Amino acid sequence: MYSNEMKFVETHEWIKNDSADVVTVGITHHAQELLGDLVYVELPSIGSVIAANDTIGVVESVKAASDLYSPLAGEVVEINEEVVNDPTLANTDPHGSGWLFKLKLSNPSDVDSLLSADKYKSLIG
Repeated sequence: MYSNEMKFVETHEWIKNDSADVVTVGITHHAQELLGDLVYVELPSIGSVIAANDTIGVVESVKAASDLYSPLAGEVVEINEEVVNDPTLANTDPHGSGWLFKLKLSNPSDVDSLLSADKYKSLIG
């Protein structure tokens, strides 16, 4: 479930490299379990320049609302319109079709500072 091809942050977002400087970002399986059935997803606008740890959106479930944070700095180059239209995709396939947005990194080497799959699994117990 938590692939070694992915990196993670303590706020329960994941990233996966698409290319040397573009990553896909989503919420983890653990995050969607905690939230429950998602009913609303708000994502950053394409072209937004964001810093690492910036609040960049919101996911709302029947239980709670939670801010989304950018794991890294960069420019938003794509958003997943399908998950905006059907937030349950982030529940049913959080590491696949439920991805949230793509980010062109300001500094691609920052990926190395994120948690490995094993460290993330230790974090969530």
